[in-house]
Amino acid sequence: MTKKDNIILIGMPASGKSSIGVIIAKVLGKDFLDVDLVIQQREKALLCDIIASKGTEGFLRCEEEAILSITPENSVIATGGSAVYSEKGMRHLSERGTVIYLRVGKEVLFKRLKNIRQRGVVLRNGESLDQMYESRKLLYEKFADIVIDEDRFSIEETIERVIDTYKGK
Repeated sequence: MTKKDNIILIGMPASGKSSIGVIIAKVLGKDFLDVDLVIQQREKALLCDIIASKGTEGFLRCEEEAILSITPENSVIATGGSAVYSEKGMRHLSERGTVIYLRVGKEVLFKRLKNIRQRGVVLRNGESLDQMYESRKLLYEKFADIVIDEDRFSIEETIERVIDTYKGK
């Protein structure tokens, strides 16, 4: 029986998973784990360089391997935005915690997303940001135990909502 004391944050690139996750970990006294950093440490390269050298599918394999390599306890885990492309990886995470989807509207997201290539955002061949948004949105909803809408809330309010919802308030 796996302990499910982790919070797994999923959502679009620039939805605030890492920024919010660090603070939630501090408030709840949990460790913090950023899957993007795990990938970079394992591959000894930046996300954008991994995508450039291995291609989208190669990067997604690296991401899945990184997710499957972690066995966190009492942690807040910020996944990469493309983590939901791995059914196996998401199953691994959901067996270990509560999956919270930080949902951000398309308009807000597109304002936040700058330097998309430098950030290491996975876009499939010929895929537009709009298409990525629509396809991933369905996957986030599929894997989420809890959905938190961010659009009308400050970072502080979003953090409070995540913590209150996680604690069952």
